[in-house]
Amino acid sequence: MILIKQIQIVDGSGSKPYFGDILINGEKIIAIGKNLSKKRAEEVIDGLGLVAAPGFIDVNNDSDHHLSLFTNPGQNDYLNQGITSIVGGQCGASLAPLMYGSLTAIGQWVNTDKVNVGWSSVADLKKILLRIGLNINFETLVGYSTLRRDLAGTEIRDLTDSEIKIFQHILETALNDGAVGLSTGLGFLESKFVPYSEIKKIVSIVANKGGVYATHLRDEKANLLHSVQETLMLSRETGVKTIISHFRPIKGYEKEFDESMALIEKSLVDSNIYFDINPFTATVFPIHTYLPYWAQNENIETMMSNIKNDDSRKKIVEELKNSDIQELVIADVRGQEHLIGKSLLELSSVREKDIISTLLDLMESSKMHAMLMSKNLNADLLMPLLTHPRSLIGTNSSSSKPGQFIKEIRLERTTSTFSKYLEIVLNQGIPLEVAIKKITYFPAQIFGIRRRGLIKEGFFADLVLLRGTKVEKVIRNGKKIQ
Repeated sequence: MILIKQIQIVDGSGSKPYFGDILINGEKIIAIGKNLSKKRAEEVIDGLGLVAAPGFIDVNNDSDHHLSLFTNPGQNDYLNQGITSIVGGQCGASLAPLMYGSLTAIGQWVNTDKVNVGWSSVADLKKILLRIGLNINFETLVGYSTLRRDLAGTEIRDLTDSEIKIFQHILETALNDGAVGLSTGLGFLESKFVPYSEIKKIVSIVANKGGVYATHLRDEKANLLHSVQETLMLSRETGVKTIISHFRPIKGYEKEFDESMALIEKSLVDSNIYFDINPFTATVFPIHTYLPYWAQNENIETMMSNIKNDDSRKKIVEELKNSDIQELVIADVRGQEHLIGKSLLELSSVREKDIISTLLDLMESSKMHAMLMSKNLNADLLMPLLTHPRSLIGTNSSSSKPGQFIKEIRLERTTSTFSKYLEIVLNQGIPLEVAIKKITYFPAQIFGIRRRGLIKEGFFADLVLLRGTKVEKVIRNGKKIQ
């Protein structure tokens, strides 16, 4: 048993802090009170000067996309900032369920040869993660693209009625196995033209099971308002809890963002809508997304052919002339790690080539296995959203293996999202109990994560002990892990 004595408790409910003792036995909190010091415990933690909060929940995580659940089961980047639970399966791509044992849907993020697939269902995946000793609680959405690719391949076409029925059956089974909902990546090529009517039929299953629908919008720039309108309509017509993934004010499209935000505000009464964000102004995208849409394809060979062919390359160059790629930074590139952290502008100068040719050369040399980062978000519009009643906090990143070569900007989002969030909102005068609820019980309720998110008798002992905004200790499932 572990006894934490005389500590200030912020229980996650939004209620005022209070002082007390917390007694943990096995994975659960078994008692909370003021006179527990006489209880026998193998370990006693003096809570003087500390605050106990529930473990934080990262609602948008990419450790599954980058396979670091397997290659880095410690997930210390998250635990060190107080995160004890993460939600993966974002942007239409998940590790399960799989019909044919292929991880092709996450191929744009990582080399899928890193892992031998030994599962098909969500239940099987969870058993494997438990066996390898994953040091963090993992919840997953079902990736729309993952299942759709198994049914229709990469062909851009509507699903048939029989395919939709198969999709619905597999999805329902996954939800019964513990998946917390469904995600779409409508901004990516293979899903961009999926019709609303098809999505509605699939999402209705999620609504009936009380799950979450998370969506990467079809367009985050010029057609942002239309994309938000579509999402709100789906939420209203199905009643599904809906999260707009990494909702962000992109520079140059502030007007579209303001209009979209105003529409969301008007729809709060009749739409069960939320959005996730983080307190940083950089975004990261797969390198192929910087090609014109007609030149993109989930088949790498086809995209490479478009770059190498003289006629199509000339057309690509012409269309990229008005693109803002000057400040793009290489966040990750397979086999050329020495380039990580360099901007395209720096690289073009070194190679004595124009910036568009440098971008296309990088696509070719990396075989499209690269991620580019841009500081393209408007901080003045982003930061107020941290305290919006419908905002959720997510790192939108993957935990890095200790010693892995990775640069500062990306590392900041991975290691500091929740500490930065607390620092900003507390400096704005937001009460600690309100700030803590947003990253604990609030997301636990939305995602249906049972017996987590609160410091309460009978709940799992996921606890963060804070000194100010600094994480001093983390306890997950009753085990002290730092």
